[in-house]
Amino acid sequence: MKISLVGIGRVGSTLGFALVVKSLADELVLVSRNHDVAVGEALDLSHASSLVPEPVQVYAGEIADTSQSDIIVMCASVPLEPQHTSRHDLAAGNVEIFCEYIPKLVAYSPDACLLIITNPVDVMTYVAWKLSGLEPHRVFGTGTLIDSARYRGLLSQEVGIHPDDVRAYILGEHGDTQFPALSLALSGGEWVGGHHAARRLFKQTVRSGYEVVQHKGHTNFAIALATLLVIESIAHDSRRTVPVSTLIEGFASVTDVCLSIPVIIGRKGIVRQLHPQLDDKEQRAFRRSARAVRKAIRAIEDKM
Repeated sequence: MKISLVGIGRVGSTLGFALVVKSLADELVLVSRNHDVAVGEALDLSHASSLVPEPVQVYAGEIADTSQSDIIVMCASVPLEPQHTSRHDLAAGNVEIFCEYIPKLVAYSPDACLLIITNPVDVMTYVAWKLSGLEPHRVFGTGTLIDSARYRGLLSQEVGIHPDDVRAYILGEHGDTQFPALSLALSGGEWVGGHHAARRLFKQTVRSGYEVVQHKGHTNFAIALATLLVIESIAHDSRRTVPVSTLIEGFASVTDVCLSIPVIIGRKGIVRQLHPQLDDKEQRAFRRSARAVRKAIRAIEDKM
């Protein structure tokens, strides 16, 4: 399997390390505007690869070197500056990056799955889909997978159950309008969405990403492993059910916008979208997320 990472900052390099440790790629290509950084990371990862059971061929390259990739991961982004108060503040600059990269990447790898990490991830997933011309099931973003993981971790500590056994989803936008689908939250068939701490922990979840950035200036470990989970499901065709940002075409009366809902991920990308029975309040929250993301898309449409 050939995987190309575009954008080798903290997230891209952490993801590259995780891919090498798990030996998920036969060939790993690192592409960055700063080619020297990509070369350095590739060398370091190559040295690390000699210490794992199944070595990975890692090298720095240009867009042409990504040819025939099975998975392309977009990590590239403009820098997060102190004046940025929302993920949406990154959209205008990141659209320019996507316009430069996406059409060329897809021309070299027309059969690839395109996985988006770049924020604001719902907006950028929609932009990537539009620019790529690929089928919607092959273009998706990490979305609220990281938020759901954070929430499950907090909830699991509260109820004393392993995070893997807590089936609780954060849906909608990976941003301020995200919401917990508490009506769906189960563990062992028992409803945990009614736990007294469920809403308090959701508020803590929303703050958690910003809290990490406040202390260390960025996030990288959790989002890298969330992305790894998706890549692993593609590589092994394991059909994991995860909430990711995908083109919505009619769910909860929402169309033509990318938001997170549970989907099944396999070798060809999204095998199937799942349409859970949200209660009325959750459906309204989903539509509110759609309005927020659609407004952000309209603000940058002239740049596409």
